[in-house]
Amino acid sequence: MADASGNNWDEEYDVIVVGSGAGGMTAALSAQSLGLSAIVLEKSDQYGGTSAVSGGGIWIPCNEQMKAHGGRDSFEEAHVYLTSLIGDSVAPERIEAYLRKAPEMVRFLQERHGVEFRCVPKYPDYYPDKPGGKDGYRSLEPVPFDASRLGDEFFNQREAFKGTQLMGRIGMDQIQAHVLFTRAKGWLWLTLRMMLGYALDLGWRRKTHRDRRQVLGQSLVAQLRYAMIQRNVPLRLSTGLESLIESDGRVQGVLATQTGGRKLRIGARRGVVLACGGFESNQQMREEYLPNPTQVQWTAAPPINHGDGIRAGKALGAKLDFMSRTWGSPTVHVPGAAQQTTLFIERSLPGCVMVNRQGKRFVNEAASYPDVVDAMYAEHARSGGAVPCWIVFDANFRHKYPMGPLLPGQIAPDSKLPREWQDRVYYRAETLDALAAKIGVDAAGLRDTVRVMGAYAKTGVDLDFGKGKLSIERYYSDPKVEPNSCLGPIEKPPFYALRLDAGEIGTKGGLLTDERARVLREDGNVIAGLYAIGNCSSAVMGPTYAGAGSTLGPAMTFGYVAAGDMAKAAAGQSAQMPA
Repeated sequence: MADASGNNWDEEYDVIVVGSGAGGMTAALSAQSLGLSAIVLEKSDQYGGTSAVSGGGIWIPCNEQMKAHGGRDSFEEAHVYLTSLIGDSVAPERIEAYLRKAPEMVRFLQERHGVEFRCVPKYPDYYPDKPGGKDGYRSLEPVPFDASRLGDEFFNQREAFKGTQLMGRIGMDQIQAHVLFTRAKGWLWLTLRMMLGYALDLGWRRKTHRDRRQVLGQSLVAQLRYAMIQRNVPLRLSTGLESLIESDGRVQGVLATQTGGRKLRIGARRGVVLACGGFESNQQMREEYLPNPTQVQWTAAPPINHGDGIRAGKALGAKLDFMSRTWGSPTVHVPGAAQQTTLFIERSLPGCVMVNRQGKRFVNEAASYPDVVDAMYAEHARSGGAVPCWIVFDANFRHKYPMGPLLPGQIAPDSKLPREWQDRVYYRAETLDALAAKIGVDAAGLRDTVRVMGAYAKTGVDLDFGKGKLSIERYYSDPKVEPNSCLGPIEKPPFYALRLDAGEIGTKGGLLTDERARVLREDGNVIAGLYAIGNCSSAVMGPTYAGAGSTLGPAMTFGYVAAGDMAKAAAGQSAQMPA
């Protein structure tokens, strides 16, 4: 087939979406609902991308569920909060578009496609002390989804990371995880109930070890994929972006490559949406753009994002922004794993400390994970000893709490851990001096740091970094520990340490876009027919991370926005989403 400009296509649609994460599927569903034909192309043989292994949360100020849970919000408060964090590093029109369109996107997905979320009332913003910050309500999580509704298509979905599941197999949503990790009232009964529910699902157990009850990112992508099936929106797996096809100053389609090497020229009458992630799995791009040292092996993301969309857009003259930034998180290496384990929760628990090669503390362990990685690089520039760094804890901590790939010792004692993990994943010694020798840090510095932390645990006041001061820091702490639920002594042998690398859950730099998700050239003009969302685009959050769901919330919102813009252009007038 050929279009008016003479391009010969193997296939043609109104909209091509490259990438099957939450943002990409939202864009395709939105386009279809506006009367545009759409297809989703996915390079991997599994759909869901990084979204499938994520927490699945979306950060949505002024969401419609707030009021029912006792929360209050306003556009003005949310705007003040974001601008206080982002400053002038992101165009104000983009920030305003996100805040206005995000609640609309959530409502559209629920009303039109049955994709449901629920409010997490106790989950604070990551900077609740900033102007406009909130102690909860802005983060939403997907409701549980029965995997059997997808039929055999479920087995094409990217599997969850074991670290996000109870016993490495049982799905736990954000609310359940909060109860379990903080050992809140009823946590033992909840654990038993979840384990029994999984074990007694006998019919499903004959099919797979994967939990039928899908939560977090698994639920999010399952709900979106189910909606695509119901709406007959095609998904093409094992079909990767080779390049963009441009003619007459407009992106007209894509050249895609399927497994086996077959080339496809696919036309896009209205536009191409790049939703194919960042570049965390591309060592060359990491070395070119990210702070050094940096290694592909440190990432906590699946090994699937190589910057394909960013490079394709750059080849057409697109401007890049925030390429030195990541959605950073300290990570731990586990032998044989495809990616490293990230520490989201454990750092807030009492009785642990992060130290550099000098054995000195340099960061508030409970700070947001990107801030911790930023602190690692800043300290490394100063002392040369924080990338990697170490997290140290004692036998009390080991018994009660999880730490990266280690479940609490009361569930999985050292004797049950793989033998090859000792002195590779975790390090153990009867004295601090012996531990310091094993991990290569200064023993005197480590002893002094532990002594100071013990004093802070008694008073409840961290005079150095203020650990436990903010509600977000206490969210995953132990409320039974007083006077500060984030602070505890490190005193009972044996002592433990894990190496922490400067990893991430994704890169946040990419193609600069406007408030309509259109990709911009170096001169500020629009590349007609080209849109970018998610980690393929430069983050609307700029250098910050406003709250849980600050990656997926914007990705899905601007997928929705991009579809609306293409439909408006197609109709020549404003198009409204049908109810």
